[in-house]
Amino acid sequence: MSRRTIVLLLVVLLVVGSLVAGFWLTRNAASREGIVNLFEIFPAQDRLVLKPAAFQDLPGWRDDAVEQALPAFLRSCQRIEALPDGAPVSDKGSEIAAGRAEDWRPLCAEAAGIPAGDREGVRRFFETRFQPWSARNNRNPLGLFTGYYEPLLHGSRRRHGRYTVPLYGRPPELVMVDLGRFRDDLKGKRIAGKVEEGSLVPFADRRAIDQGALAGRKLEIVWVDDPVSAFFLQVQGSGRVELEEGGEMRVGYAAQNGHPYTSIGKALIQSHALNPETVSLQTIRAWLEAHPDRIDEVLEKDASYVFFREVKGEGPMGAEGVPLTPGRSMAVDLNYLPLGVPLWLSAGVPDPEAAKPDRKLHRLLVAQDTGGAIRGPVRGDLFWGFGPEAEALAGRMKHRGKLWVLLPKGVRPG
Repeated sequence: MSRRTIVLLLVVLLVVGSLVAGFWLTRNAASREGIVNLFEIFPAQDRLVLKPAAFQDLPGWRDDAVEQALPAFLRSCQRIEALPDGAPVSDKGSEIAAGRAEDWRPLCAEAAGIPAGDREGVRRFFETRFQPWSARNNRNPLGLFTGYYEPLLHGSRRRHGRYTVPLYGRPPELVMVDLGRFRDDLKGKRIAGKVEEGSLVPFADRRAIDQGALAGRKLEIVWVDDPVSAFFLQVQGSGRVELEEGGEMRVGYAAQNGHPYTSIGKALIQSHALNPETVSLQTIRAWLEAHPDRIDEVLEKDASYVFFREVKGEGPMGAEGVPLTPGRSMAVDLNYLPLGVPLWLSAGVPDPEAAKPDRKLHRLLVAQDTGGAIRGPVRGDLFWGFGPEAEALAGRMKHRGKLWVLLPKGVRPG
């Protein structure tokens, strides 16, 4: 048998196998949507596609405690209400147009009048004033959903004893550039660096900073006792530090050094140190604690570095500039989705007890944050709050799911 004949037979078998698998899996609509990309031989570039839907299409819509999302929505309304009427709600370069301030102002006023805890009133408000849109990446409705939380660290305002790991404030020479302000085709793109001889050059990466690039400049806002906890704090973006002197300091994101985020979990999988099926914040931390001599080597695979500021009062603060609501605030990719819009998520979620099976999550959320690892049209990071249960959920959440965007009736996404 000739090589050409063998190749043709393999192609025929591949096509027939795909069609059989498709027939078997497409006996229901959900499975049919999930495998549609099997037939896209050349994957398309990420692109957000929104299709109109109805509230009865949202899995679990009648079962969620939707009134718990109302405070988060009203916090976003505070930002929207401060905008002039003609200002777009979406000003961060997202792919969709979410309307202008005057489209949202009456809805915010109506929401503010709903009594606290009125579940049916909140559900009726969204059903009568909003239109759900199914979010897809090209034709694929499935995306990845993870979680984050507010960690607790232990530290001191001065370096001594075991408190040797600095959390730095933003260096004054760091320049963060929103490229969308210069060219429309660069909306959503950002870089950071410092100016040298009239040119913007890259800022120090994690390795250089860990080796003392910023030392001796009094940029440290607090010293903590664990480099691994400090690293995970940078991944989460905000947290609390229990101070040796007494009391607690809340820290929040101030800036980032401009280098792209790299997942150390993925790096550990590629080196066969961890199994992709079981990788989580908890297993990464356990591996690092078991290999203290390799901590610096692994952490420095992520050149990205986050700088912090001390946060007074309520927090943590999201990218929208409002406090996050545990279990109801979502971080999204601002290249595709705008801040402040309500979202409906249908995905899997781990049980707080690792030994128990995963659960289904159907929940009304609000887009109020972003993050370096959140990339893609159907991608989200759910904020779980503070404490051991929040850490257990956030650290192990890595599930596929679907997303719907809720826009005011009459507003059509661009």
